[in-house]
Amino acid sequence: MRQGLDLELVGLTKRYGDTVAVDAINHHFGSGVYACLLGPSGCGKSSTLRMIAGHETVSDGSIVLGGSDISYLPPAKRGTAMMFQSYALFPHLSVADNVAFSLKMKGVDSATRRKKAMEMLSLVDMTQYEGRLPSQLSGGQQQRVALARALITEPQILLLDEPLSALDPFLRIRMRSELKRLQRELGITFVHVTHGQDEALALADEIVVMNNAVIEQAGSARDVFNAPKTEFVARFMGGHNVLALPQGRFAIRNDLTRIATESGAKLDGKVTSVEFQGTHVAVTVVAAGDQDVTAWVPEEQFFSDPKSPGDGVGLVWDDQALHPLSA
Repeated sequence: MRQGLDLELVGLTKRYGDTVAVDAINHHFGSGVYACLLGPSGCGKSSTLRMIAGHETVSDGSIVLGGSDISYLPPAKRGTAMMFQSYALFPHLSVADNVAFSLKMKGVDSATRRKKAMEMLSLVDMTQYEGRLPSQLSGGQQQRVALARALITEPQILLLDEPLSALDPFLRIRMRSELKRLQRELGITFVHVTHGQDEALALADEIVVMNNAVIEQAGSARDVFNAPKTEFVARFMGGHNVLALPQGRFAIRNDLTRIATESGAKLDGKVTSVEFQGTHVAVTVVAAGDQDVTAWVPEEQFFSDPKSPGDGVGLVWDDQALHPLSA
């Protein structure tokens, strides 16, 4: 498999009539990274992916792969491959023929096509199903076939459009590790669209959070989670409180927000809900200014001094754990 190349989006814009779906975004994806475009429905992430793939036209700006502008090349000439959310397998073709289809369209001879298809099926552990039809496969198996079909073209960038959304929760978690393993083995860049925060955190070297057609924040998964820059990112990533304090608005992780055991609380309020979540108990408090603030209390600590809805409590935190938010 070829080494992946750098991908750069320069002022990339997509308009549908008067609607701006992607608004002049700029971003550089390094070679060999697993990147997730993360955001709510309608934020522009899928339009961005489809423009990179060549399945949507570019309204303005450029897509640069390995130093070459590919913005107006047809999909097959870009060095990219796309795995669709629906998998889009041909129902009348066997697994092996589905994987080899693009090579057949290029006029590659039958023996070479089969050899290459079996190599790809081996990569995704599906050689034993080569003769089956898609209808005879589980959702997870269909996904593996779709991956093999995308990879047979030896792309420098693999684009994945919500590839796990059709799977049940248990299989989704299992397939996350398979995707990460494949990306590491192949050494190429994966750009993966998702609206699932857990999925992005589990997979991504880099997370690009989109909102209202622009990039709200980008960085390593750890940096984006631990240091959200805007209220939207803090709330969308989850696991954070947004606090309105006299000195401004701040984000703080729920696990770094504590229930006071002594005097000196920084916020006072009343417990509105208590949820046992295994390793911790989520205690939500309505505090000054009608703010909902959640503290994740370690399970053993909570049950040594349990709280109930209606109880008055104080909240404390280390000020160094606060992250100032921009407007």
